[in-house]
Amino acid sequence: MALTADAAGQALSDAGVVERIVAAVMEQKLPPGAKLPEGPLCAAFECSRTQIRRVLVVLAERGVVTLHMNRGAFVKRPNAGEARDVFEARRAIERSIVLSAAARADPTALKELRANVVAGATAEARRDLPQSIRLTGEFHIRLAEVAGNSVLAKFLEELVARTSLIIGLYGSRSVRSCAEAEHAALIEAVAERDGARAAELMDGHLRHIERALDIRDIAERRVDIRHVFGR
Repeated sequence: MALTADAAGQALSDAGVVERIVAAVMEQKLPPGAKLPEGPLCAAFECSRTQIRRVLVVLAERGVVTLHMNRGAFVKRPNAGEARDVFEARRAIERSIVLSAAARADPTALKELRANVVAGATAEARRDLPQSIRLTGEFHIRLAEVAGNSVLAKFLEELVARTSLIIGLYGSRSVRSCAEAEHAALIEAVAERDGARAAELMDGHLRHIERALDIRDIAERRVDIRHVFGR
């Protein structure tokens, strides 16, 4: 189903289009290096070229898209150094996040996090990779929201999208963005308000993901923008 307009039939805002494209990146529907031509994007989102150009600039500022003069926009292909930098940034940020989350988490938040783990396991069991990737990313972002720092949560959302690019570029078919068992252990440490343990688990969790990656050259894959966004 195309989500190009809201229930009232109005076009998506710039933020709405950005969110859809980032989601497609996080779900690995848009692989690293994929070209993002303005025409098909306009058709997919039923919006003007002016709006799409604004959106692409925002995505470039967030490190998700690369803009090339006279060539257009492409989903970013992070090199090995950038990949390491992203994981280093995540370890630093998410250590702080889980320390705060352990001090602030309430029963409702813990219930939501546990539901996310169950849903992720279900998606994994039915081999729904896009859904599994989306849910694992949402787990980390939700933890950041529980920690109560909106700036860190927004920054982490961008890092999660960039991590999906890294996994898409350097991961094998057996690599997943996260493991549900590791998420479950994190939840229990947060529930017990053991911030030190949660921070240790998060560090190990992110290192485990990074170690599973195989840094190598991967041929670019062509994608149909209309197909990705349901039109």
